[in-house]
Amino acid sequence: MRFLFTRRWVLFALTVALMAWGAVLLGQWQFHRLQERRADNSLVARNLAKPPVALDSVLRVGQPTNPKDEWRSVVVHGTWDDAHTIVLKYQLRDSVAGIDVVTPLVTDAGPAVLVDRGWMATENVGSTRPATPAASSGEVTVIGWVRADGTGHAAEVSGLQTRAISSVGAAQALPYRLYGGFLDLHTESPNPSTALGATTLPDDTSEGPHFFYGLQWWFFGVLAVFGFGYLAYDEWRMAREAALAEPVESESP
Repeated sequence: MRFLFTRRWVLFALTVALMAWGAVLLGQWQFHRLQERRADNSLVARNLAKPPVALDSVLRVGQPTNPKDEWRSVVVHGTWDDAHTIVLKYQLRDSVAGIDVVTPLVTDAGPAVLVDRGWMATENVGSTRPATPAASSGEVTVIGWVRADGTGHAAEVSGLQTRAISSVGAAQALPYRLYGGFLDLHTESPNPSTALGATTLPDDTSEGPHFFYGLQWWFFGVLAVFGFGYLAYDEWRMAREAALAEPVESESP
């Protein structure tokens, strides 16, 4: 087995050890992601089950949403500012192109909250803003689910269009203060004249592929070690066979 201490085999062993160690770490990372997913699912399930509360008890003007409050149900009274409706572009549903219609709901106190009123099919390609169904006139009562702001360049608003809903980005295009975060519409009273596609709620039972990915990485680590052992055995076997064959070859005429 002296061949194991040659330069080639030492480097091979170190490479395999690093691969196995990396596979173990990646497996642990996937199982950590699984625990996070389960915690998120539990939070979403609890929040969806809670009764609606007043908007001001969850959201604050100009302040980010508390991650623990996402998918809480809140109730708010106000009037739609349809003139400042924002189009959320590139929203696919069942492979159908469309947009989400986001309209500010101005409260009696002055500040407004962004409300995603729902989805509609459209051939919108982003270069032009499509026409959207008019919001109801007069005062309305809205119950919606709290959502956190989008971030990055996608949240910028240009021509009343955006690729991610953000109260921070929308504030640059609106003439009043906004509550942090936004709402996905649940119900509106009185009912709107044109109903849009309802919000798709998150699946709080799905744990994703993390468990199987974790097992897969650990399997790769075990496979790397097993493969090294097999190749070392094969090298030893061939060396032994060669050594046994040498005396026979020397006695031949």
